[in-house]
Amino acid sequence: MAKLLAKLGVEKVSDLLYYFPFRYDDFSKITPIAEVYPGERFGVRGVIKQINTTRSFRKHIFLTQAIIEDKTGALKVIWFNQPYLAKVLRGQEVILVGKVEMDQNGRYLSSPQYEKVKSEQVHTGRIVPVYPETRGLTSKFLRSKIKPIIRFSKKLPDFLPDIVRKEFGLIDLERAIEAVHFPKDRQDLKKAQSRLAFDELYLLQLKMLLAKKEWQMQDAPKLKFHEKNMRKFVKSLDFKLTNAQRRVAWEIICDIIGQNQNAKIKNQNEKSSENELQKQIPPMNRLLEGDVGSGKTIVAAMAMLVASQNKYQSVIMAPTEILAFQHHRVLNKLFSKTLINLLRSEKLKIALLTNSKSTLDNKKINRGQLKKKIREGKVDVVVGTHALISDDMEFKKLALAIIDEQHRFGVAQRAQLRKKAHLTPHILSMTATPIPRTLSLALYGDLDISIISEMPPGRQKIETRLVHPSKRDQAYQFIRKQVVSGRQVFVICPLIEESDKLGVKSVKDEYKKLSKSIFSGLKIKMLHGRMKGVEKEKIMADFTVHKFDILVSTSVVEVGVDIPNATIMMIEGADRFGLAQLHQFRGRVGRGKYQSYCLLFTDLPSKKVLSRLHALVESQDGFALAEKDLKFRGPGEIYGTKQSGIVDLRMAKLSDVKLLQSARKAAQETLDKGLEAFPLLQNKLSAFEAEKRLE
Repeated sequence: MAKLLAKLGVEKVSDLLYYFPFRYDDFSKITPIAEVYPGERFGVRGVIKQINTTRSFRKHIFLTQAIIEDKTGALKVIWFNQPYLAKVLRGQEVILVGKVEMDQNGRYLSSPQYEKVKSEQVHTGRIVPVYPETRGLTSKFLRSKIKPIIRFSKKLPDFLPDIVRKEFGLIDLERAIEAVHFPKDRQDLKKAQSRLAFDELYLLQLKMLLAKKEWQMQDAPKLKFHEKNMRKFVKSLDFKLTNAQRRVAWEIICDIIGQNQNAKIKNQNEKSSENELQKQIPPMNRLLEGDVGSGKTIVAAMAMLVASQNKYQSVIMAPTEILAFQHHRVLNKLFSKTLINLLRSEKLKIALLTNSKSTLDNKKINRGQLKKKIREGKVDVVVGTHALISDDMEFKKLALAIIDEQHRFGVAQRAQLRKKAHLTPHILSMTATPIPRTLSLALYGDLDISIISEMPPGRQKIETRLVHPSKRDQAYQFIRKQVVSGRQVFVICPLIEESDKLGVKSVKDEYKKLSKSIFSGLKIKMLHGRMKGVEKEKIMADFTVHKFDILVSTSVVEVGVDIPNATIMMIEGADRFGLAQLHQFRGRVGRGKYQSYCLLFTDLPSKKVLSRLHALVESQDGFALAEKDLKFRGPGEIYGTKQSGIVDLRMAKLSDVKLLQSARKAAQETLDKGLEAFPLLQNKLSAFEAEKRLE
């Protein structure tokens, strides 16, 4: 079985001890045979009085029938295709657990789990662990192998300091390992799970705090804040900043100028000495969270403006070309020539660099020439994708690196961008996917977090509807009316091409159906990730100026698309997306003056799916939806796909706020005392595989 166990990551005795159950069956209750009844699951204990095996002529399967008897009565038992049971169980006292059924001859126990009565039960007569399995390897096999080696749990070094264990009322490691596999009762199991979950979160928080400490020991440029110029910039905007935008902008600016947030604003417009300009401070490492449409880009632009005023470069890296193009357009508009001339003597030079396109001041430029200018410091602001972390990319004076939709980049990719500068740049990570606060604390414990908690005035509430299959034609008629009245429509599909295995809608098939029959006569285009960057940009540019009515797309339009005239977001296969992602799609509409709608279609009307989608219908709050997504889908699926750097927690639940806070407090107290006082913990921490999150 070694190969099968290896598939589960089990290669050593300790691996098996740490291979935890994912659920438990309570087989501890034994019911007298006279009291069992059809339709429910029961555990009974008695002696096998009769047992024999016959073969079905019609289906050619083995049928093993037995009679189990206790002091209160007898019950028929039936197993299928297990002929060996006749020899194994004849005359034995056993515990059987299974569902009681009824036929013309009366009650019977159908295909029950069985175990001979002995001094200590493993598979029945107790709370029984159920493990993640693989083909050919069952929980019964795992239980039979773990039970005899459970005694080795006392050889596992208990790395948790005694002072921590006592402060938080945790049991020792040996007892926790025994009880998580073979608990005496529910209380015993709860104590084991709390201890093991605490271990995971404690180690994770220690790693995060150490990473934060290491990050703060590096040197980043200390920038000056020109208050008067910033006021001019803010006044020039054609909208008013929200209080939340002002607050988080100040948090970020204070980080990069090395000033306490509560201190009075220092006007640094006066001339400073060269030595003053060369001062260095710990680099910012901040995560900016904001719901769809909350205005994160303008906050980032304000930080970039501070960098450019100090004659430093800034860069913003986006996960998709569409989002990069969008940022480039917005920054060009914000940093217009007229405005910049008010703030500095020369025009701010803005570049775009993706795998398919490179421009400087909105003019095409050879990629090699552009990289040379960036290397020489002749470009102030660079917008791009993964192309920014190519081997030959280098910045002369990079002070600020902004990573948008940061969860889509691996830890290694973010580290690569950081290394493109001579001094460590200030790092601002942004996400439009609201993250539950507990998840933020667990996964981004080494970052400071700023949250834009309010929406700009005038943002409309988007009417969200879950469309029943029988109402599909009515929905199509409603969409056509919207288009006829001058509005535009997004149609989102989970796949690019048809997949028989998944049975979900694809962009190519949906495009054919909508353009040829459903919406014939209307102008329709399709968009997906396999298209070339230039082609994608042209399609989005055409959609922006209303050259066509309906865009059929994959999730590439999830973020970074601003079409004020679009009023309908139609999502096929809505069950294939998480709530956070659906909320992102919904945020693509409702950006103009017209009432907007989000229509959800699903062909899987199960109770669980409908419950999840109704949550979107009922709430417009991205943070509340993210909390629900965490409960519905689990932390590994919050972003749709598992990201490198997100730790695989075996026991801990990130929704357990109290335990998370306790682990954070314990980790900080341990570091305050000094790790050298806890050698077992030092050894465990060095072996802990969680990656550092140095954004």
